Amino acid sequence: MPRLRRRRFRRIPVRILVPNVVTILALCAGLTAIRLAFEDRYALALAAIVFAAILDAIDGRLARFLKGTSRFGAELDSLSDFVNFGVAPALILYFWGLHSLKSAGWIAAMVFAICAGLRLARFNVMLDDPDQPVWASNFFVGMPAPAGAITVLLPIYASFLGLPHSAVLTWLALVYTLGIAWLMVSRLPVFSGKRVGTRVTPELVGPLIVFVVLCFALLFAYPWVLLTAGTIAYLASLPFGYWSYRGYERRSRESHAEAPTPAMHSPPIAGGFSRPPDADDRPPRLN
Repeated sequence: MPRLRRRRFRRIPVRILVPNVVTILALCAGLTAIRLAFEDRYALALAAIVFAAILDAIDGRLARFLKGTSRFGAELDSLSDFVNFGVAPALILYFWGLHSLKSAGWIAAMVFAICAGLRLARFNVMLDDPDQPVWASNFFVGMPAPAGAITVLLPIYASFLGLPHSAVLTWLALVYTLGIAWLMVSRLPVFSGKRVGTRVTPELVGPLIVFVVLCFALLFAYPWVLLTAGTIAYLASLPFGYWSYRGYERRSRESHAEAPTPAMHSPPIAGGFSRPPDADDRPPRLN
């Protein structure tokens, strides 16, 4: 009787595991933020969301640096982003004040979480679009989910700065939450920042390190001031992203219009008929 051979699985390199561990840590931070908000510890809950956003900015770049990108890591990152930047901020806002508006507050929280999921799904689909121009990678379509999560918590930042937590602030938070949700699923071009900081000249290495250290020091010393100022500055920058995108689009149309079209000569085929110029050269359909 032949012996059954045990199936041996291929060993996974450590360079693939490291980015996934960072993603799992970000997911743990998002889930912990929900628990902290449920316990009315909103300062720590917001810190957990910011920490998850920092880890989210690291894991993808770490995977590309280590050449450890994988389909599993991409799916895990998308799931983690939905929890950290969709579900967690929505529940934090609901526990903080939207619950006082009964069903209206819960609907606003649900809409934000759903819009974050739709935003992430659209991002995953657009990654496979072969028809995008090269310059389009400088922009996101709609506000990205991590930025939406940090931005939507502005009413809580304001309350920590001394703004009275009144019914007016709660209603404004509801309208503001719906507005940020709409920005995430909109077609608004937003600067992606992917091309910024890929190469640094030697003269800027020192100042850049000092700037990063200063930002972290200010974040620890004056978190609500820095988060409020950063959120307002980010919202104010959105029109500039739109104008820049339109400028790229206009220049792209002009370059295509000025490009000469080569003449196509169709060789004759049997019967005296000419063959269409793209009969064999037609590219395959890309879905």
